[in-house]
Amino acid sequence: MNKSLLLTIAVVFSALFSQAQTQSIAYPAVGKGVATTFVTDYHSLGINSSALGWGTGYKDKHFTMGMTEFGFGMYSDSLNSDKLKKFYKAVKGQVFKNSTDSLNWAQQQDAIADYAEAGISMFLNYNWFGFAYQGKKFGGIAFNIRENYQWYSKLNQQTTDIIFRGKFSNYFDSLTVVFGADTSVIANSPNLSQDTMNNVILGTISTPLNLSQITNGSEVRAIWNRYYSVGYGRKILGKDSVFAIYGGIGGRYIQSVAMFNMQSDGNKLMMYSSMSPSFTIDYGSVSSSNPSTFIDQGKGLPKVVGSGYGLDFSASVIILNRLKLAAAVNNIGQVTFKRNVYTVNDTLLTNVSINGLSDYNVTQSVNQLLREGGILKLEGQEDYVLKNAADFRIGASMEFGKILTCGFDVVAPFNRENPGSLANTVFSFGGELRPVKFIALSAGYFGGGIYKHNIPVGINFIFKDGAYEVGVSSYDALSFFSKKSNSISVAFGFARFRF
Repeated sequence: MNKSLLLTIAVVFSALFSQAQTQSIAYPAVGKGVATTFVTDYHSLGINSSALGWGTGYKDKHFTMGMTEFGFGMYSDSLNSDKLKKFYKAVKGQVFKNSTDSLNWAQQQDAIADYAEAGISMFLNYNWFGFAYQGKKFGGIAFNIRENYQWYSKLNQQTTDIIFRGKFSNYFDSLTVVFGADTSVIANSPNLSQDTMNNVILGTISTPLNLSQITNGSEVRAIWNRYYSVGYGRKILGKDSVFAIYGGIGGRYIQSVAMFNMQSDGNKLMMYSSMSPSFTIDYGSVSSSNPSTFIDQGKGLPKVVGSGYGLDFSASVIILNRLKLAAAVNNIGQVTFKRNVYTVNDTLLTNVSINGLSDYNVTQSVNQLLREGGILKLEGQEDYVLKNAADFRIGASMEFGKILTCGFDVVAPFNRENPGSLANTVFSFGGELRPVKFIALSAGYFGGGIYKHNIPVGINFIFKDGAYEVGVSSYDALSFFSKKSNSISVAFGFARFRF
């Protein structure tokens, strides 16, 4: 992927050098692994807006403001952290255009062996700005602008082979070679000279298969959205010292920069995509007949290709001022895409003219699939409506004095097939320990979804009775200590103020 992903990634990677997750941009909650009854202020948007009615938790402080908060993670159900770091390095090299990697034939074969049938998830969250006011009588109101990018892919052996090796894939039995004015067809072989490979223009198969057969069992889902969220929460009745009920509502305007959704079961291939022109995908001649073709790249932020809305509803209970229970439904709604919308025509794949990948950046597979001479045969569409990656969550936590708080979360997707959705239900538990007033240590556990066993950890520094805080967390501490870890991640925030 090119420009459209680069801006957000660049912000994140520049900070990393001085992953679907369930804590949004709330980096203090990342280290706990739980969020539903731990977040407040604008961090509660999209998680539990009823928490806006709880107050800030700091005496005489009613306003919270924050910016420059982010979370990043990569996870795989079968790749260890060393192999994920190759993926990370390739993405970083593309962002800063300083990649020195160039996979040879043998390395491409190794990559195919590694990445075929490996579920890979990546997410990026970045908070542009958040603001909240919380008062005892009024309740709480919050506003937030954030970027969110989600990627998930799982490809079968044959699809991975074509993506990584292009026209030299084992799927093709012959190659078209051009030397000057001389064109010839030769057998595809791993023993070709470099000079011959440099002049190959096309890979062809004599007995082709349908795209649905080739991609059987493969899925790729990617989404990049910008959320403008607002929420309100307040006490409905009761006293916290005995029993109190809170309610919350939220909503957001969604601008989408990119969407790709492909699934194949061997009998049917489904694919819809809508990508900003900043991705510089060359659709070729099919774009001339597409009613939604859009080519204006603009300047600065990538052009939007879709827009929509999402709604949140939540409720919570506080018992004896110590026990909190909450439930929420988040992001019910949809996005309508009206620019560069394409679907797939499940035809025979007879030839491919694209080169293979030069590094381990599997997100480039979208380009391999969509571009002219690539794998998929496209049809233009006027528009496409995609339901949001909505979720349902319940959570509880218990305070043990002012030192220790523990809790659990259960988060489930409404439709796991939507881009950005959790793969399956995620279960987590964790807590926060405050050995001294200005330090909050957190740790937890979560599993489910595509995750095996993750141990999140974090530390947050709170100064001047909550007036300023800064912290860092990891979605999985095991990545620091074990080469068998299946993830790499970080969450960070250094500009949160209360007054």
